[in-house]
Amino acid sequence: MLPVYQEVKPNPLQDANLCSRVFFWWLNPLFKIGHKRRLEEDDMYSVLPEDRSQHLGEELQGFWDKEVLRAENDAQKPSLTRAIIKCYWKSYLVLGIFTLIEALRLSNMAMGKTTTGQIVNLLSNDVNKFDQVTVFLHFLWAGPLQAIAVTALLWMEIGISCLAGMAVLIILLPLQSCFGKLFSSLRSKTAAFTDARIRTMNEVITGIRIIKMYAWEKSFSDLITNLRKKEISKILRSSYLRGMNLASFFSASKIIVFVTFTTYVLLGNVITASRVFVAVTLYGAVRLTVTLFFPSAIERVSEAIVSIRRIQTFLLLDEISQRNRQLPSDAKKMVHVQDFTAFWDKASETPTLQGLSFTVRPGELLAVVGPVGAGKSSLLSAVLGELAPSHGLVSVHGRIAYVSQQPWVFSGTLRSNILFGKKYEKERYEKVIKACALKKDLQLLEDGDLTVIGDRGTTLSGGQKARVNLARAVYQDADIYLLDDPLSAVDAEVSRHLFELCICQTLHEKITILVTHQLQYLKAASQILILKDGKMVQKGTYTEFLKSGIDFGSLLKKNNEESEQPPVPGTPTLRNRTFSESSVWSQQSSRPSLKDGALDSQDTENVPVTLSEENRSEGKVGFQAYKNYFRAGAHWIVIIFLILLNTAAQVAYVLQDWWLSYWANKQSMLNVTVNGEGNVTEKLDLNWYLGIYSGLTVATVLFGIARSLLVFYVLVNSSQTLHNKMFESILKAPVLFFDRNPIGRILNRFSKDIGHLDDLLPLTFLDFIQTLLQVVGVVSVAVAVIPWIAIPLVPLGIVFIFLRRYFLETSRDVKRLESTTRSPVFSHLSSSLQGLWTIRAYKAEERCQELFDAHQDLHSEAWFLFLTTSRWFAVRLDAICAMFVIIVAFGSLILAKTLDAGQVGLALSYALTLMGMFQWCVRQSAEVENMMISVERVIEYTDLEKEAPWEYQKRPPPTWPHEGVIIFDNVNFMYSLDGPLVLKHLTALIKSQEKVGIVGRTGAGKSSLISALFRLSEPEGKIWIDKILTTEIGLHDLRKKMSIIPQEPVLFTGTMRKNLDPFNEHTDEELWNALQEVLDSGRLKEYDEPYVLLQNKESLFYKMVQQLGKAEAAALTETAKQVYFKRNYPHIGHTDHMVTNTSNGQPSTLTIFETAL
Repeated sequence: MLPVYQEVKPNPLQDANLCSRVFFWWLNPLFKIGHKRRLEEDDMYSVLPEDRSQHLGEELQGFWDKEVLRAENDAQKPSLTRAIIKCYWKSYLVLGIFTLIEALRLSNMAMGKTTTGQIVNLLSNDVNKFDQVTVFLHFLWAGPLQAIAVTALLWMEIGISCLAGMAVLIILLPLQSCFGKLFSSLRSKTAAFTDARIRTMNEVITGIRIIKMYAWEKSFSDLITNLRKKEISKILRSSYLRGMNLASFFSASKIIVFVTFTTYVLLGNVITASRVFVAVTLYGAVRLTVTLFFPSAIERVSEAIVSIRRIQTFLLLDEISQRNRQLPSDAKKMVHVQDFTAFWDKASETPTLQGLSFTVRPGELLAVVGPVGAGKSSLLSAVLGELAPSHGLVSVHGRIAYVSQQPWVFSGTLRSNILFGKKYEKERYEKVIKACALKKDLQLLEDGDLTVIGDRGTTLSGGQKARVNLARAVYQDADIYLLDDPLSAVDAEVSRHLFELCICQTLHEKITILVTHQLQYLKAASQILILKDGKMVQKGTYTEFLKSGIDFGSLLKKNNEESEQPPVPGTPTLRNRTFSESSVWSQQSSRPSLKDGALDSQDTENVPVTLSEENRSEGKVGFQAYKNYFRAGAHWIVIIFLILLNTAAQVAYVLQDWWLSYWANKQSMLNVTVNGEGNVTEKLDLNWYLGIYSGLTVATVLFGIARSLLVFYVLVNSSQTLHNKMFESILKAPVLFFDRNPIGRILNRFSKDIGHLDDLLPLTFLDFIQTLLQVVGVVSVAVAVIPWIAIPLVPLGIVFIFLRRYFLETSRDVKRLESTTRSPVFSHLSSSLQGLWTIRAYKAEERCQELFDAHQDLHSEAWFLFLTTSRWFAVRLDAICAMFVIIVAFGSLILAKTLDAGQVGLALSYALTLMGMFQWCVRQSAEVENMMISVERVIEYTDLEKEAPWEYQKRPPPTWPHEGVIIFDNVNFMYSLDGPLVLKHLTALIKSQEKVGIVGRTGAGKSSLISALFRLSEPEGKIWIDKILTTEIGLHDLRKKMSIIPQEPVLFTGTMRKNLDPFNEHTDEELWNALQEVLDSGRLKEYDEPYVLLQNKESLFYKMVQQLGKAEAAALTETAKQVYFKRNYPHIGHTDHMVTNTSNGQPSTLTIFETAL
């Protein structure tokens, strides 16, 4: 596997002095680079040793193992929370690594209970909750403590009235806690819907070719839309709860002050400026902590608890037992299976494998044959240790190399896929390449074996991927080779090359177990094991089977095939074969033409599509992104109303405090001397002042709630709209887009970025709007009270604007790097889960883990910089705020005689709140801009290059195509505009009802011909189907009229019925009929030696040969005749009178299929 990155820059924090650490001076060089140019991955500092993924993961793994052991001893359920607290009371950023470690050890039973989509969601959204909870966790104890201290100070100032205000605070806290519990419940339900959506998205992206070829886009769009609607309904409800929470924060201090002073004046006390603003300042000090951070802490903790439960459920899934394969001396290397019985599903009554016994030693080749579903792959999984025995034993002595039935390649170069962590040895490598028939393929690739292949190996054909998998196994130089049908994906010529040069020669000293359907190779096997329904039918050598008269062909048939009629009496008994490529005729006659054709057409097939680096936009998030974001959520009229509502809420907020100040001033003016008789205190009209005060308080609360709910409604609606647009755009994107972009990159948009739009961005946006308006309110009040403050405000404002711009130049790039370095984490996880058996067979879990750690560390570098650059900025903002407070305070002292006490109190109390609030406001503004990158990334995918429209105005007749005549007229085909021609000047005619087999060497262009027919990329030239040009009708009108059996089968999570009929368009009866037809099509109704088949003039084979023309047909018949008599009757010279009649056989059927794509 390839290293993720080269040597990184040392982290300057390690050697920074105290001052540098306090003021974050060690980050200055990074900001200078960010100011000059765009930051790249090379500019990031390496992760601190104590924060490395491997170190943290191993530490938590140790505590989790202890917790599981403790729980077993105490007969309790293990608690992940306890393990985390014991291990990481300092840091919670490690759950991603831990999830990956566990994923690599999941048993197959467990894999049935989880999906790649769910695991990606655990990594992207659930683990992210721990980043958020760490910020607020300390406020759970700091909040109540601060409230007690403030109550004591208020008691000293205004007496018992303060208890009324604190009572409101105490009422608000359980109310917000109740919101937290409700939120937690909604979060659980939302997470389940998100899992389902991401899982379905993962399946859509993985199976996009099939979805396009079957024209299922609209149906899958409806499916995702319905899942998304359910998810959004829960998100909207939880957002409204958040809105109420934020509104309560916004208005809580106002309600508290209102209740406090209403109680104060109703108890007969006289209101004064000093008491009012001391109380306002003290309540302001406690307001942020108690009414924002404390509820946020409760909300985040409740979210984190849900996430812990979900991760804990995942971690408690069954794992495979770690079996050490003994490595004794060479003489004792072997595979020994005795009386082995096992179940994939423990609830099933029928075992998967039953009573198997065999032994394979070095130098022996065991061929395992049997019909589909007989248990051949399960037998290999038992040897691998993936299928645990319920009875019997499996003894494996030696290192295993495994070639899976579904070829697996990971993202990296072709060479790294073959080496798989082993050292490159040129001579050995060249031998492996030659043995696995890859030499010619590497010459055709522009970069040879250094060609980068995608996370699903999308630049390689099925046959090439199969050979890369085989080459990987051979290069490992293991003791035991488990080969799961590696010959089925390649053509006959390559198949023979692989068997003879690779399996028989290169591996001749090894223990080899070969699962195959290619019966022509059984002669070379040391032992043959025939399976049927999980049981061993026969075991022995080829010679023993011939002597006992066993018919291989009949043994490979399924139960429903056994009722077929026996061969016609008088027909020579010939050994049946179930393979289609290797009849004598095809071996002798068609091979030269295959070679000739391959040389011309294969030189440009499968030219690599290099995996591009993920796009990363530069500079400022433009106004257009904000405009598109809001316009996606609501009409302009609603947005204008929203702006007015926010303004009204802030005006009401300031007026309430201003009215209190005005009231205190009016009251102080009534303290006058009357006729020298001393001070007489007159009371104001309480009803008037209290009535206005009450009205303003109610207005503040109502406007605050209304604007919170409306902002959340608009922004969540925007997320829904953008998600739908992005998904629609993805469905209409050409196949090339999916070849060039790994699953992880696309899924990242639908998981993490959409998660931001659903969850964090609306909350952050509303918080920013509220705080910004409050900052504007503070400055406006200060300037209104002391107008000359505006003069020093100008330079402070200029410094702030410059500082913010300077900060964002670096911060934006850091955030974008954080987004792009996150994608490989998901891609690697998805790829690892696809190749799980291979990884475990090669004992490559550690290498896979190291690569994940490297990806995670790279992401941690970006995340570390994101957090520390924010702190750098916060320290400098505090300095600006401190200067502003000093200016207001000294200004008030200098002008004390000209100012009202109430106005000074209002200005000073507001200025003091600015200290925390301004920093929070700017932080939130930067956070909004950083999160808007997610909006940018989503919008980028809403405007992808589109394939042709699904429907045109010109529609083919409903009965089209009624004949099925296909004409290829000078067709050229390429996968991209800048790519090479894959099909060149192809001209062909396929007549009505003809059965045509497309043959050719791997890479000859067979798949490309199908792609051109389905218009997966637009072909040049003309393709006609029943006189209609395929490029003149919509893609759905074209694709719905054709059906395809793909080379790589795609199954969707769910029942058999869902896979047969994903959108409930057919009745059960229709599905059963289709199933029966497919099962029946497996019967061998026309199969024999070519010469024997040619004697039956009604056979399809005879008709196919006759279509070649009389001369060619006669020559082929003569060749087949000579081969037949030479093989079966060598002692008889053939005469023209020996004719075998097979015309009484059953009516024949023939299935035409494409092989070795």
